[in-house]
Amino acid sequence: MKEKVRIKRIYEPYEGTDGFRILVDRLWPRGIKKETAHIDAWIKEAAPSTALRKWFNHQPERWEEFRERYLAELAKSEAVGELLHYVKSYPIVSLLYGAKDEKHNQAIVLQRYINDLLP
Repeated sequence: MKEKVRIKRIYEPYEGTDGFRILVDRLWPRGIKKETAHIDAWIKEAAPSTALRKWFNHQPERWEEFRERYLAELAKSEAVGELLHYVKSYPIVSLLYGAKDEKHNQAIVLQRYINDLLP
């Protein structure tokens, strides 16, 4: 059951195996048309706050502190309940993000956070 929540860059091609697709960015990704994005839900509030996103600025040297700050935000976020609802309602959920860095982005933190909350 732990592999239930996946992450994927929104710029990768849509696949039927993606399951229920949730965009977890605060801003709509550049160059992606809403009509062709295959998004089932957009939960902006699950993304880091604007202040945290701007501070992090995708700088890998800030990753650990970003992670800690973002986890603190998630602990207080009502969006987590909404995410858990979808995760419990669908066999597979893909968290979509737009960042270029596939090793240092909020979806990685969010995926682990949600998976850790599952039984």
